Amino acid sequence: MLRPSILIVTPAFADANNGNWQTAQRYARFLSEHYRVALAKQWDGQAADLMLALHARRSAASVQAWAEQRPARPLLLVLTGTDLYQDIRSDAAAQASLRSASALLVLNELGLRALPEPLRAKAHICLQSCTTRQTLTAKTPRHLRALMVGHLRAVKSPQTYFDAAELLADRADIRLDHIGSALEPALGQAAQALMRRCPSYRWLGALAHEATRKRIQSAHLLVHPSRLEGGAHVVIEALCSGTPVLASRVDGNVGLLGEDYLGLFEWADAQGLATLLRQCRADPAMLAALQTQAAARALLFHPELEKFRLRAIVADLLNPPTPLHKEPAP
Repeated sequence: MLRPSILIVTPAFADANNGNWQTAQRYARFLSEHYRVALAKQWDGQAADLMLALHARRSAASVQAWAEQRPARPLLLVLTGTDLYQDIRSDAAAQASLRSASALLVLNELGLRALPEPLRAKAHICLQSCTTRQTLTAKTPRHLRALMVGHLRAVKSPQTYFDAAELLADRADIRLDHIGSALEPALGQAAQALMRRCPSYRWLGALAHEATRKRIQSAHLLVHPSRLEGGAHVVIEALCSGTPVLASRVDGNVGLLGEDYLGLFEWADAQGLATLLRQCRADPAMLAALQTQAAARALLFHPELEKFRLRAIVADLLNPPTPLHKEPAP
């Protein structure tokens, strides 16, 4: 007997080198033990028992076609940061995807509150995961090395990181590295100009995933200043590598790090970020406290937890529980 089939629709493939592709790959790996799994950028009519689609707006055409042509087949929609905190507020196609989905997945603990009230009943929280890396204890004491991992585009707020580097230009003992492609050329030009002005800032361009993880592991801090996030995988990778995070206080980050996390700064507040970096350099207790909080949060992102949760949601969609028969009221 053939196992049920699942089609994962993701607008991002390996060439995108981003979190959506990492998520799609990981879901395929988790589900392939029990299901026949295929990945595609869009649905072209191929047979499947369930569609799992990433991104309400960018996968909207596939979602709507599936809903119209396979109305009896379940559709699980995974909501990214731009979905939750931007597109579903104004984009008609994204809103239609929400209505068409059998179930919704959000990727941070605060994600449900971004959804319209009537849709929350069919939504689930499924925190992402990654493999654990050994915490490096022999990081250099000669300087503090911060690392931002994010393509150069406005939604990731690289300008906040640039501005913090300018504010710290006189601090040779605080170094700021940056990994990511210049998806917006003007930001790439700004990064190049900043390197000429501030020797402590280095833009390393795009790196392979394994090389990036090693950089995260060896940094003292990961900086994540995004304007909006669904549940950034790079934050999870840092926590699971023993590297504390400094992040903007937006729901997608707070929903991973916790409301009481010490390393939060207001979005676009370069001064606040620079202050936190100075504190971490000056006060070993601050860095140690962040390390302790990061280690505690890392326990939430174990691959077995994500796999169990995802499989349970998929199983319920493919085999919905039979409602109990009720006798008619007299």
